[in-house]
Amino acid sequence: MPHTPAAKKRAINRLRRIQGQAEALARQIDSGAECADVLQQLAAMRGAVNGLMRDVMEDHLRESFGHADCADPAHAPLHQSIDEAIALVKSYIK
Repeated sequence: MPHTPAAKKRAINRLRRIQGQAEALARQIDSGAECADVLQQLAAMRGAVNGLMRDVMEDHLRESFGHADCADPAHAPLHQSIDEAIALVKSYIK
C-alpha cells in the first residue's frame, strides 16, 4: 500500500483512470462493439493495472527495505539490491 501522500495520490489517480476504462469497456460491450475494439480496451486496462502494480510494488520494496541511511556508504549494496529487484519486477510486469 502506498504510504506517502504523493504515492497515494498517484495510486488513486491510476485507479480512477482504470475505473473510467472499465466503464468505457462496459459501454462498448453493451453497444455491441467490434471484438478488436473490446480487445484493445482490455489491453489498455491490463497495462494500467500492471502500471499500478509496478508502482505499489516499488513503494513496498522501498518502504520495507530502503530505510537504511542513504548517506552511509555501507548501505550502498542494499540500495543497489533494491534498485535491481525493482528493475526486475518492472521488466516482468509490463
